[in-house]
Amino acid sequence: MDDQEVILQFEREYWNKGFNLIAGVDEAGRGPLAGPVVAAAVIFPQNVNPFLFRDSKKLTEKKRRELFFRICEEAITVSVGFADSLEIDEINILNATKLAVKRALFSLSVEPEFLITDALKIEGFESRSLVLVKGDERSFSCACASVVAKVVRDFIMEELAKVFPEYGFEKHKGYPTKFHIDRIEELGVSPIHRRSFGRVREKGERQTGGKDSFPVSIEERLLYYQEKLQELLRRD
Repeated sequence: MDDQEVILQFEREYWNKGFNLIAGVDEAGRGPLAGPVVAAAVIFPQNVNPFLFRDSKKLTEKKRRELFFRICEEAITVSVGFADSLEIDEINILNATKLAVKRALFSLSVEPEFLITDALKIEGFESRSLVLVKGDERSFSCACASVVAKVVRDFIMEELAKVFPEYGFEKHKGYPTKFHIDRIEELGVSPIHRRSFGRVREKGERQTGGKDSFPVSIEERLLYYQEKLQELLRRD
């Protein structure tokens, strides 16, 4: 099989079983020490011509951004869901990731009949989902969801860098680089750091300034992320 057939083999298998609306699902941001976790869901028509054959993490930032807008243009529907750092601290990162996925799924303009996820089991969809290890490398829909989630999250972290410039979020996107950990140790934690993560607890016992620089409630923070998503979409 050529690359186009290989990357669509799972979608075709379930299309042939009668599932017309298959959503690829993936997330970005489970490992960082700060910011939200972002999930994306993407549904393509059955006549789609694949244009992505590699894990989004291997693409350049410029290429991912180009693909993001192409995905939004060619998909039947694309949606994004968020879970804030406060929610991550409250229910843990795995459950927060699943919450972000469910928010993405419930925001789709059509209801998916089947899911292909990147190694993530979603409650309520057990009987109509394929949990695929390395799904972002083996399924076109999943790979596209990976691109969407990462582009949106990177953009949000770049915007949060303007609110908390001392942490350099535009460089590391909240991941535990030496620079980021040193900043936490020197400055303490910001309102968007994940206090339940060990490396944050170890290094950032005090809270830095900026309490008034970002919304306090989860609802306001989720609205902020949605507004940033719309701002990104307007840049096409």
